[in-house]
Amino acid sequence: MPRDLRVYLYDIAEACALVGDFTRGKSADDYARDPLIRAGVERELEIVGEALSQALRFHAAALSDQIPEAPRIIAFRNRLAHGYASVVDDVVWAIVEADVPVLGRRVDDLLTALGDRDT
Repeated sequence: MPRDLRVYLYDIAEACALVGDFTRGKSADDYARDPLIRAGVERELEIVGEALSQALRFHAAALSDQIPEAPRIIAFRNRLAHGYASVVDDVVWAIVEADVPVLGRRVDDLLTALGDRDT
């Protein structure tokens, strides 16, 4: 039985927040040198991609227009999970800096629209 859309969105929002927590005050060099940070960030990005994939599978009509970059996010999750040897730290760091905060805000806005976040 599919989960409520809000549950998937909560998972995505939490994973984005954790990526921010893990990398706050860190540089790209810090990220590249610290296997614990890399492992945590990559795991949370895998959760983002998997939760988004599941959300789209069961709630495509409600979500597909809201996150147009979803196919790229899911493809990146698959690269992290299955093509881990080809993951480039600079690419992950660029995603952490530019894309994760935007996605986190967008998901928070969706949860607010669904009545599940304080405005």
